[in-house]
Amino acid sequence: MQHLSHAERIERIRQAITEKPDGILESLAAEFAVPVQTVIECVPGNGVTRIDGSRFVDVLTDIAEWGDITFIVHTKDAVVEVCGPMPAGRIGHGMYNLQGGASGLSGHLRPDRCTSIFLVRRPFMGMETMSVQFFNAEGETIFKIYVGRDEARRLKADQIERFDRLAALFAETAGNA
Repeated sequence: MQHLSHAERIERIRQAITEKPDGILESLAAEFAVPVQTVIECVPGNGVTRIDGSRFVDVLTDIAEWGDITFIVHTKDAVVEVCGPMPAGRIGHGMYNLQGGASGLSGHLRPDRCTSIFLVRRPFMGMETMSVQFFNAEGETIFKIYVGRDEARRLKADQIERFDRLAALFAETAGNA
């Protein structure tokens, strides 16, 4: 794929998403040698809303009130998932320090590395998904947070409302028109 121009890669990525809308976006990024953010920007219709990365703390503070979510870190070598509530955090020593304690999600995040946040609605493995995905300046995923599901595996209605509220509060154009 190295011989393709950027415009040709974008067109092929859009085609691939149209043909298999629930495919793995990271696989497309690897196949076409582009950052994952480039693939996200190719999701059609109203599937993607962009939020400036400067809203990192605002977005995470809101998500900390959602209840159980799925937090995912997806690298070339691993996909790590943590299910449960997103802990509240606070800024200290240049990091956003998650206050999860010994149980559940905890750690230290670098908000200054986040340049874009995308709210993504799309099918995956035959199910509708909604995620908040955080990206660095290189267009690579820092982590993703997925809207939780109820006992019947339906997206939680209250979290869908919160997701939509984030878009209304902080959205800007996603550049995928």
